[in-house]
This record gives sequence, structure tokens and C-alpha cells, in this order.
Amino acid sequence: QVQVVESGGGLVQPGGSLRLSCAASGSIATIYAMGWYRQATGMQRELVASITSGGATNYADSVKGRFTISSDNAKNTVYLQVNSLKPEDTAVYSCNVYGRFVGGGTFSSWGQGTQVTVSS
Repeated sequence: QVQVVESGGGLVQPGGSLRLSCAASGSIATIYAMGWYRQATGMQRELVASITSGGATNYADSVKGRFTISSDNAKNTVYLQVNSLKPEDTAVYSCNVYGRFVGGGTFSSWGQGTQVTVSS
């Protein structure tokens, strides 16, 4: 059993910033990668940024230079610093954790998401 909990979303004006957090817990032996996704109303979920346990990162073109993903492997936590926010960044931001259970077997677990709203 793996639990994933996001936090840090909120209402912010264009140009503002937030720091989103995602913490994984439970029967985790190894985390291979963690990623942030977002889904705007009426749109499909898209990958925003991801990071492997080794520190390799990947970003969607739309957020490069504005968003930064980082992780604290000891805490099984990943962060997403979101800067220079635009109205089109408005979405539910969800965290995915891909790893291996204690006792064997892989998992891909999602949190419930945190709402980011960018509006003046």
C-alpha cells in the first residue's frame, strides 16, 4: 500500500509563484521516478515535470524555464516550484510515484491532486 499526498496549491495572480509538494509513504522499497502532471478543465492530463531517483529531470516545453522539479529521496518527497505563472497554468496538479513495493512488485500511484488557479 502506497499513499501519495500533494499540497501547496492555491489561488495566485499572474506572475506569481507557488511551491507544490508531494509526499509518498507506505510499503515502498524503491522509488524509480516521481512526476507532476496537470489537468485543466476539459483537457487531458499532461506531464509537467518528472525526476528520477538519480536526479534526471524532464519538463514540458510549456513550463521550461519557469518550473523546477526537485526531490528529497530520503523523505520520498518531490517538489515543484512554479514561477511566472500564467492563467493557462490553471489546473489540478497531481503527483505520480513509480516504484517497487517491499516484498516485490512495482506500483504506479497517484495522489488526489492540488488545485492551482492563476487569475487576476
